[in-house]
Amino acid sequence: MCVSMAPARFSGTTLYIGRRDHPAHGLIHVLGYQNSAANLADGPNAMLLHLPSARPMTPDNFISVGRSETILSRMVDALRPVAPAAPGSMDWMGGAPRGAAVRVFDHDVYTVLLAEDATLIPAALSRVPHRKRPQLDPTLMEFYSGHYPDHTIALCCFDNPQARRAKPLLLWYHPLDDQLLTAPALDCHTGGPPDLTADVPVDHWVIFGTDDAPDDWGTPVTYPADVTPALRSYLPTRITGAHLTDTHLPNGDFALAHDHLLTSGPDHVYRSSPTPS
Repeated sequence: MCVSMAPARFSGTTLYIGRRDHPAHGLIHVLGYQNSAANLADGPNAMLLHLPSARPMTPDNFISVGRSETILSRMVDALRPVAPAAPGSMDWMGGAPRGAAVRVFDHDVYTVLLAEDATLIPAALSRVPHRKRPQLDPTLMEFYSGHYPDHTIALCCFDNPQARRAKPLLLWYHPLDDQLLTAPALDCHTGGPPDLTADVPVDHWVIFGTDDAPDDWGTPVTYPADVTPALRSYLPTRITGAHLTDTHLPNGDFALAHDHLLTSGPDHVYRSSPTPS
């Protein structure tokens, strides 16, 4: 469950999406992402995430987890007693002024290129250290520009050894629709545009959180004692979710209305496929 710039194998993915009324930022969505990556390319590689952000994003939207590297695995541990979800038990079937600059910065093991127009990314690739600089297919950037025109694109570049040492990615943004939780889940590992007509294999946890839920909603999460107050302000205290494995789903993103999250948990999650602009 990832789009990569060159052949790669991603497994054991954990994807978290939550809604928070943050003391400094107001109503935001928080995305968490972690997997086990096997880079099958001879050189550097990168993964691409599209983010439904209503405002331009900066490096400040990327949250440092510091030494608290187990925050997403703690969420999985909290939900693990729940049996893996069968494909038929959920409805998984498909259905601000923008800037021009590309921001390039380091976050954990990644060099990140952050852009509001994916077609601007190739020209900025020279700012990435050579050992992390992947080959980009221009048609992939055109795909994202055409299918996700209102999204922020994050290209996270890494070299071979770093693929095995990445901490969880955690970032926040003001969403395009604060009533809809959307998690990027397009799948393609060839370096080219994803096939939106394909069914793709899945091996991951999809986890949701909200601070609008009652005290008896979902499952509580226990975090390590070293989680700082600043980091904790982005994390859910209770979660719900599902383990998807040994199955195929239509290529696309995961989407869940906030009202449905509160009333029925992940049972109304669906796969959302983009349409060209």
